[in-house]
Amino acid sequence: MMDAEEPFEVEITDSIDLHAFRPADVRSVVEEYLAEAHKRGFRVVRLIHGKGVGIQREIVRKVLSETDFVKGFKNAPEFSGSWGATIAELDV
Repeated sequence: MMDAEEPFEVEITDSIDLHAFRPADVRSVVEEYLAEAHKRGFRVVRLIHGKGVGIQREIVRKVLSETDFVKGFKNAPEFSGSWGATIAELDV
């Protein structure tokens, strides 16, 4: 888990692994990641939330459904995380 007191930078690629973040921080991390990925012109991104009990998956999908430039989202293919990751298509 990340220390809430210590700011840090996350490299913006077409994928983000949310395992290191507390559920309380996931919403803001996903919002910031999506905004930056959209700004950089990514058409498709993968958000790795894990399989667990689904708390992070629910947060991720709620943010995606509320984000205007997200065209759609679905479970990742089996070889790319299956239901432990979500693929989102961005309108760029």
